[in-house]
Amino acid sequence: MDISENLLRAVRFETPAWIPVIFHINPACWYHYPHEALQALMAEHPLLFPGCTPVDRMVPDISPVQRQNHSFTDPWGCVWTTRAEGLTGTVTDHHLADWQLFDAYIPPDPEITDGLLAVDWEKAAQKIEFQKAAGELVQASLPHGHTFLRLCDIRGYENLVMDMFENNPCLGRLIEMIASFNVWVVKRFIELGVEWIGYPEDLGMQVGPLITPDHFRQFIAPVYRRLVRPARQAGCIVHMHSDGDIRVLIDDLLACGVEVFNLQDLVNGIDWIADKLQGKVCIDLDVDRQKVTPYGTPAQIDALIREEVEKLGSAQGGLMMIYGLYPGVPLPNVKALMDAMEKYATFYS
Repeated sequence: MDISENLLRAVRFETPAWIPVIFHINPACWYHYPHEALQALMAEHPLLFPGCTPVDRMVPDISPVQRQNHSFTDPWGCVWTTRAEGLTGTVTDHHLADWQLFDAYIPPDPEITDGLLAVDWEKAAQKIEFQKAAGELVQASLPHGHTFLRLCDIRGYENLVMDMFENNPCLGRLIEMIASFNVWVVKRFIELGVEWIGYPEDLGMQVGPLITPDHFRQFIAPVYRRLVRPARQAGCIVHMHSDGDIRVLIDDLLACGVEVFNLQDLVNGIDWIADKLQGKVCIDLDVDRQKVTPYGTPAQIDALIREEVEKLGSAQGGLMMIYGLYPGVPLPNVKALMDAMEKYATFYS
């Protein structure tokens, strides 16, 4: 069974051969860890890194929003800076912090950008045809922070929250501008034959959401439904991501039509995730990056992955796991996590 078929079986609860697992190495890691050490670990874990071929020196693919000492102005007019090469920065200049600038504001053109980076749709179409010919599952995604975080970037978080409390009419106009842009991108994905569409945002803090549930339902959820609807109608798989504690928003998020939900394990609680989501949607579990993996022992890391697989997985499927490596995790812990993810991926096989 190939990777694409196994992934679809996991999503559809059709008895995958293994739990799909992804180990993402953030570009900043290549400036932190010895290249040969990371590449040796990758070569030892073929399930996590299929087709891995060591090179003399890895040159990471750095996005403009990840370049240290180089500010980047995105297509919405927001200025990004980062403190470390390879780490996604933050917006330091919110283009519409003052509503007086709104009347002259022109949104970006989706014909040439996805909202963050430039897009050549003709080349994208060629890539998709190549993927289909190779029998791959064709996946695409809106940029991270496509709606709620885009509003934060353009207005600033504090301004946005006040706009919601005051129900500022300008906010409604801006939301419509962003929603129309994103709907265009989603429909273009569908026209090109994409089979899986990602909707990544961050809606939660360490405890609770960044906005009230009522404000989410009033301002954000209607946009999500608009973005998801054409994908569902076209038969695409809908994957949604949010960092943080999103427990009080989960029912509203699921009602938008999500089939695969990526959420953090320990912030939301393994038992809560099992009770609320197991068997209802495919859980794409975001493995802890804050407690056990950076500060625990290899034995504790192994125990965490085993617990998550036992409580959230089943032979029928419905579980995926992903880990994002960032600088600061000791290499023995990196190895322990890779070992555990590969070992327990076949727990139900």
